Amino acid sequence: MNDKNLLKFDKNHILHPYTSMIQPLPVSLAVSANGVYITLNNGKHLIDGMSSWWAAIHGYNHPALNKAIKEQLNSFSHIMFGGLTHKPAIDLIKLLSQLLPSELNKFFLCDSGSVSVEIAMKMAIQYYYNMGQSKKSKFLTIRNGYHGDTFAAMSVCDPITGMHSIFKNILVSQFFAKSPDCGFNEKWNEDYILDFKEILLKNKSDIAGVILEPIVQGAGGMRFYSPYYLKRVRELCDQNDILLIFDEIATGFGRTGKMFALEYPQVVPEIMCIGKALTGGYMSLAATITCSKIAEGISKNDGVFMHGPTFMGNPLACSAAIASIKTLIGSPWENRVANIENQLKIELMPINKMEIVSDVRVLGAIGVVELKKNVNIEKIQKKFIEKGVWIRPFGKLIYLMPPYIIESNELSILTSSIKEIIKSGDI
Repeated sequence: MNDKNLLKFDKNHILHPYTSMIQPLPVSLAVSANGVYITLNNGKHLIDGMSSWWAAIHGYNHPALNKAIKEQLNSFSHIMFGGLTHKPAIDLIKLLSQLLPSELNKFFLCDSGSVSVEIAMKMAIQYYYNMGQSKKSKFLTIRNGYHGDTFAAMSVCDPITGMHSIFKNILVSQFFAKSPDCGFNEKWNEDYILDFKEILLKNKSDIAGVILEPIVQGAGGMRFYSPYYLKRVRELCDQNDILLIFDEIATGFGRTGKMFALEYPQVVPEIMCIGKALTGGYMSLAATITCSKIAEGISKNDGVFMHGPTFMGNPLACSAAIASIKTLIGSPWENRVANIENQLKIELMPINKMEIVSDVRVLGAIGVVELKKNVNIEKIQKKFIEKGVWIRPFGKLIYLMPPYIIESNELSILTSSIKEIIKSGDI
């Protein structure tokens, strides 16, 4: 089947994310990827500004990650985790334990970020159920958040901007506070927490947990907010017997400039979700991590945690994750991310003066240009490909989350492409 027929078959039979089944957005045929470059079937090389939805932090075709998977494949590719364990899982947890606060010492290895959020929510509900407080089964979160596409995760995504409004009659109703107004470096004012505090105090007998993305809200709006907001959330949860859940699926493993975003406020949640960059973008793997208090509460009175994905603890994925983490901590990742941040500020901030631009913001290896109106995805995607870059905007947002190994000249091509296309006004 030639490339033209492959793409025709894809259009007629394969469903891609967030696009029409009748008139799907065009797709490009990738044939290889190496470093920060994606190669299309026509031979065009694209500089990747997305890290494959924020996961491929080391770029593509990395020798250490390739080797780890090949070596594990020689032993076994998968084995059930019920009643069995294996060295890759144990070694991975040992490694993660060195990076995380010591309180977070119980690990549940699952198969995707959305599932890790489901597990976190189930943990909180089951904990209170087992502690004789079954009424505590709802969650408080902040608007403009995004936590995944499965049902419990959808219920804590923004009900208006979170892409899931058509399911509102099916989803469990949760509590939503206004999104934090305090910028990342903004001086704290107690007014910033008042709406959140009021909702929490009014409904604390029903709330099992507060769930949010620390510091950076991802697909719900790419917003950055003050670490002090999280300090106040932690205090309010402590004062009112409510668990705190951090969704670090997008922020984990250096993306914000810290290994984990919780390091900014120096706040430790009872439950934490990680995924995406956990395996360097090689395989689907996530983890829900909790503390002894929650694990023991769930297990009280012969209780068992009621979750068990078929592919949890997959040895190939665990091996990739070990190699990815070792590659990360063995590299000058902090300097790389700091350099990306500085360059993004220098090259993106001038865009803020353009009439159609609403805001430009940068934190770590994240650069966001927010426009005043939604972009035409099909039109702008084609323009980016013509310029030799892979950038996938959504809504009003054109953003960059490049692999950490990107060179300065390659990053400049990404930022220049954004400037030129916005300047043309034809978006």
